[in-house]
Parts: sequence; C-alpha cells; structure tokens
Amino acid sequence: MDALNQFTQMHDEFIEVWNKAMKTGNTTALDRMTENYYVAFFNGSHNKPMFFTKQDSLDGMKQSVEHFLGAQKQFKHRVIRLRNNENAVVFYELLVIKEEDILARLFTTENWQLINGQWMIVRETEEVIA
Repeated sequence: MDALNQFTQMHDEFIEVWNKAMKTGNTTALDRMTENYYVAFFNGSHNKPMFFTKQDSLDGMKQSVEHFLGAQKQFKHRVIRLRNNENAVVFYELLVIKEEDILARLFTTENWQLINGQWMIVRETEEVIA
C-alpha cells in the first residue's frame, strides 16, 4: 500500500474515533498531537487568530465533546495531499450536527507528520464559516 493510501486509511480511522468520542464522551484516543502542537483559530469577527497550545486544545476538546455529546462530526469535501512520505496536509469542512441542526461549521486544515511510525498532528488552522 502506498503512503497516500496508508495515510488516508489512518485518517478515516481518526474520523471514526471522533464520532465514537462524540457518542461516549471519551476523548483519550484523539490525542494524536505532537508536544509542540498548536491551533490557530479564526473567528469571523476577529482579524487575528487566537492560538491554543496542545494542553489548551486537549482541555477544549473534552469540553466541546461533553457540550455536543450525542452530536456527529461530518468531515465534508476532504482533500488529502502528501508533501512527501512523512508529511501530509488535510483540508475539510467540519460540521457538528445534532438532530439535523448544524451547531458548528468550520473550515479546517490539519498538518500531520509521521513520527516513529505514527502519524501525529503538528498544527491546525480552523476558521468559522458563517
């Protein structure tokens, strides 16, 4: 299996883990972040992004999953590109849906790196879509 197919399979599994977390509230399996991970979050009302560290993101992820428990995350229009066999970028529109209502809509870019045989997220950019 080539690198793109291997990465795509891993990311498909990552999406499944997200949806399981949204049902159970358990976010443990979602910690695929490097120690230097950060996310830049753009909200339409701000010109500059807010930055969050790995710990900020883990705490925020737990709070978000608890808040949206029972909702589903949909990863729409996903595009995966390999920079090389050890670095990948994933673009998608993220929808958080509960009972057919869209609770959140974000444009997301994930940067992944293969470290010691495991794909890890290095950084993310998220922007609220109105």
